[in-house]
Amino acid sequence: MVKSLRWRSIIALFAILAAVVYLIPSLGSGPPGWWSSFLPKDRIHLGLDLQGGIHLVLEVQTAKAVENHLERVVEELKRDLRKDKVRYLELKRDGLKSVDIILMRPEDKEVFLDMAAAGYPDFEVESLPETEGHPSFQLVLDPKARTRITKMAVDQALETIRNRIDQFGVSEPDIRPQEDNRLLIQLPGVKDPKRAIALIGKTALLEFKLVDEENSVEEALQGKIPPGDEILYQVAIDPKSGRQTKIPYLLKKRTALTGEYITDARVQIDSQYNEPYVSLSFDARGARIFEQVTGENIKKRLAIVLDNKVNSAPVIQDKISGGKAQITGRYTTEEARDLAIVLRAGALPAPVKIIEERTVGPSLGKDSIEKGFKSVLIGGIIVIIFMAIYYSLSGLIADMALLLNVIFIMAGLAFFGATLTLPGIAGIILTIGMSVDANVLIFERIREELRLGKTSRAAIEGGYGKALVTILDAQVTTLIAALVLFQFGTGPVRGFAVTLSIGIIASLFTAIFVTRIVFDYFYVQRNVKRIRI
Repeated sequence: MVKSLRWRSIIALFAILAAVVYLIPSLGSGPPGWWSSFLPKDRIHLGLDLQGGIHLVLEVQTAKAVENHLERVVEELKRDLRKDKVRYLELKRDGLKSVDIILMRPEDKEVFLDMAAAGYPDFEVESLPETEGHPSFQLVLDPKARTRITKMAVDQALETIRNRIDQFGVSEPDIRPQEDNRLLIQLPGVKDPKRAIALIGKTALLEFKLVDEENSVEEALQGKIPPGDEILYQVAIDPKSGRQTKIPYLLKKRTALTGEYITDARVQIDSQYNEPYVSLSFDARGARIFEQVTGENIKKRLAIVLDNKVNSAPVIQDKISGGKAQITGRYTTEEARDLAIVLRAGALPAPVKIIEERTVGPSLGKDSIEKGFKSVLIGGIIVIIFMAIYYSLSGLIADMALLLNVIFIMAGLAFFGATLTLPGIAGIILTIGMSVDANVLIFERIREELRLGKTSRAAIEGGYGKALVTILDAQVTTLIAALVLFQFGTGPVRGFAVTLSIGIIASLFTAIFVTRIVFDYFYVQRNVKRIRI
């Protein structure tokens, strides 16, 4: 018994010491200065409802991703047809399911079919009735390929948004995919929700397009848009009056260079006007394309287009080598920084739509913490007083186990990197009740054994032995329910399940294992004759 008691005491002390070590970083402003580098430094994560922040549910517009894919296929087809010297009358996207093509010469039919079979495996080529003697085909997108494009769009959007939020500097964000192409985003501690939402929702599709200076913008505005051209606008807002003006530009529809070649984007300050701008760096291929485009179009205007809005359209003065460019505008430092972040993180594969938006103020989170702490404190004090009065010294042993239980729960949250939420506090309060309930069961069985005239040692062994099955039955079934909640629940339900699961395991350890050590020490090791219970 003595040897067993020693080993059990060592295990209990080690567990308490480990719990304290994991809990210290969460106390005060963080770990003390002498805290060693190999000791844990993670604080307990506070959920959105305790810390304040924003909750968003975004829907990825996957139809746009499919549309973009088909548009790219149209451009690739044009290039391949030119390469194989196949002439065509018409080549266009048909909705979100196919690409239609009409060949000019019947003798190109076999060449086209071979090219489509070899280069476009995601499409099934269907022959259509000839159009005035010209062979017509439809390249139908395979449903499996469509599903793959949709899934990739959601995955890529998730990764892009995660990169943006990481660079934005939000700690402990919760970003998860949901059903129906939706993304759940929770950003605790964000003090400027509008800025964060703008950063997340910006598609950030950067394109460089040549301005068509040979045709009139006015005529294009009247509907006479030259083939291969489009009208995009530059939106300017007067910072004093807030008045918005739109300047039309007639641009070549073909994109000369896109933002996919960007390797870095940084905020710089213009030495002449003392205004921030975004400096871009391209990779080797992007630098070659940029050099070629600027070299072939000296004295022409090259528009910088972001999300289909013209940012600026400077005149190319000379061939630009080195893969450097800059985006200027009347940006504030924050706007320039956010633009640099989205350009570094890359463009979203498809636009996102905000389905649900909730903002939790920091004051509400602070109130929640205070009220939750007060609930735990009041509930705990009432239980401690009751146990001390009703069960005397044994009640104090149960109170000690109760305090240890709370310490283990908090340390468990820090160890697993779990997030403490308001429902999580409710889980802690529920666990306090269950922890005391286990000791009440044990104490009542010990009382029964004492009433039968057994010795202290026999009463303790009998009491723990008889109560153990009942305690395990109740707490293990609750633990199973908590695990199911954790597996299938989301948000606050998961927070409740986490604290309840950790609390039940801690409760079993403290109420059965630790209290038994104390009883064995007093009534077996120290041979105390009378149990005060």
